[in-house]
Amino acid sequence: MKHISLTLLLFLCALLSTAQTAQPGNTDSATTTQQAQLLSDDNNEETNTLQTDDSTVAEDETNFYQVLKTKFIEGTPAFMSLVALTLIIGLALCIERLLRLTQLQTDTVPFITRLRKAQAEGNTDEARQLCQAEPHPLAAVALTAINNANSDADTRQQLMLAEANRQTASLEKGCSWISLCIKLAPSLGFLGTVIGMVIAFDRIEAAGDISPTLVAAGMKVALITTIFGIITALILQVFYNIILNKIQRLVSDIEQQAPQLLISPPTKH
Repeated sequence: MKHISLTLLLFLCALLSTAQTAQPGNTDSATTTQQAQLLSDDNNEETNTLQTDDSTVAEDETNFYQVLKTKFIEGTPAFMSLVALTLIIGLALCIERLLRLTQLQTDTVPFITRLRKAQAEGNTDEARQLCQAEPHPLAAVALTAINNANSDADTRQQLMLAEANRQTASLEKGCSWISLCIKLAPSLGFLGTVIGMVIAFDRIEAAGDISPTLVAAGMKVALITTIFGIITALILQVFYNIILNKIQRLVSDIEQQAPQLLISPPTKH
């Protein structure tokens, strides 16, 4: 009986030790499974987050244009149309000036070299042809110097200066209208703001009560008009500064190169 009891006791001890040994293994496998599931969930969340971010960016871009279009329509039609017309006219003038100035902005060093060589050789016809073929405003000043080569230095200098002033005025053609559009756009926006506020107060007076809806509607229209007027002025101002920079470069070329034409040797006929 004692042997049977001892045998049973040993069997129970062995069973308990086996269960305790197997439990950590099960715990480890369960923990590993849970970690794998957590990693999978994290990856899925990251993928979903990236997809959500991409879709959010696309929606933001779409919403920006939709909001811009909606706000433009919500503004006062009369003044928003005037602001849009000012922007179109200003951009047209800016593009025309930029294309023209870019065409005129060429390297003057080869032109001056060939011109002085033709003058030194006494080839007046070749010098005139070079001036007529060169688009740079300096060529017109050089042509004036060539046509008045027999005059004294003071007379030639005055004629060249007058021609340089004419070329500068030609370069600045249309800039005054661009400046007008820059000043006109925000002024129209402010005018729309004032009129929007007047409309808001008229609605309050007609309703006989200060309703937030009435005030907000009128003020929103007023502020939208102002915003678009300022945006138009900013866009045109950027183009206007680029145009002024190109004009300054052309005028600087004339001022630097014109004295070389003045002291050039007289041409032979």
